[in-house]
Amino acid sequence: MRLIKNFENLAKNDERKICLEIIEAGLSSIQPQKIIQENISLKNNILTIQQQKINLHDFKRIFLLGFGKGSAGLSKYIEEILGNNLNQGFVIDLEPQAFSKIEFTKGSHPLPSQQNLTFTQKAIQQFSNLPRLTTVKAGLTIKDLVIVVIAGGGSALFEDPYKISLDKLIEVNKALLRSGANISEMNIVRKHLSKVKGGGLVKLLYPSTIISLIASDVPGNNLSVIASGPTVKDPSSKENAFEILKKYNLRESLGLSNEDFLETPKEDKYFENVKNILILSSLVPIVSMQKKAKELGFNAIIYSDKLQGEAKFVGKELIDATPPHHILLAAGETTVKVKGKGEGGRNQELVLNSLEYLEDKTLIASFDSDGWDNSPFAGAIADFKTIEMAKKHKLNPQKFLDTNNSFAFFQNLGDGIITNRLPSNISDLMIVIKN
Repeated sequence: MRLIKNFENLAKNDERKICLEIIEAGLSSIQPQKIIQENISLKNNILTIQQQKINLHDFKRIFLLGFGKGSAGLSKYIEEILGNNLNQGFVIDLEPQAFSKIEFTKGSHPLPSQQNLTFTQKAIQQFSNLPRLTTVKAGLTIKDLVIVVIAGGGSALFEDPYKISLDKLIEVNKALLRSGANISEMNIVRKHLSKVKGGGLVKLLYPSTIISLIASDVPGNNLSVIASGPTVKDPSSKENAFEILKKYNLRESLGLSNEDFLETPKEDKYFENVKNILILSSLVPIVSMQKKAKELGFNAIIYSDKLQGEAKFVGKELIDATPPHHILLAAGETTVKVKGKGEGGRNQELVLNSLEYLEDKTLIASFDSDGWDNSPFAGAIADFKTIEMAKKHKLNPQKFLDTNNSFAFFQNLGDGIITNRLPSNISDLMIVIKN
């Protein structure tokens, strides 16, 4: 069964069909069962995660904590592998999964919500109140193993603010999302407003052993940025957060005081028994896409797996970088300075901004790996026919860009990519074909 639900409707010519086949290969390569099977196994009570071997006999209890878009799918297969070895678990995601021992919560994204905060606080409290293994105290001990499954979107889904209210937290997140700040900058601010980010989770789970399995949605795969680095020692400071707010003229407008921020834990002792393992990044799908393109008989080049920049410029950059008779592939995360109240995400904005640079026999597509580009479309596909159809329907692309209403534009033309929400989440994926 195809992951692109409207494959046949979109495949209006040979170039589009080729593009869609390549997109299918990329999306298929990052689905949870495939990722877990390729990275994790259990034999004779030795849990192997890539090159790491963990003897489960060394632990009296094993727990799982998962958060982020796609974390539930990954956690489901980890639960199956662990079987009776797993004592308890907690997972929050946007799409539910059926679990045996893990308690699932449906959360919200891209903004935090009360259910997200309640989940986080409940999970931490449950770990703090575990029955005693010793006569010393309740809670986690050195004989406990906590497997933490982290995926992109965890910044919103896993949250316990330090001082500010939920309403203020939502206001801060909205301002950051609209500011044009990149993901690293946004997460530096988020870290210093939260008890669980920037290594804060590690401090709360101390002194247990933590194995953190991370699916990256961040260009460059900086582990301290993904989901705001809850299990990674944070190199940033409160001062860095203040500088970012000042850069985007947000400090005064948000009314935040110094007391609203905390310093993230820097003591080495909290991180001595922590292993952070990257199990998925954007390199996986673009390598699969390149392989598929070559199977179809095309020259395919990888431009970047950590592309960043404003969506309105990146499309032209990719088109200009594509040699004639080649396919160009890229992954990353662009930004959009929001001016209007329309619907649509950065992938659709990128494609819509690219229309003026498309020539005959050139095609561009950009899509979100979780199937949701801030709208029911995962992204969009466009070629010279898109321009002709827009003229026929008297649709002025610039008017839709001015109101950030790319979803309506591609909905009118039938060029939005529909996958529905997918149990995977890495960065955005882009493809240009020049014949």
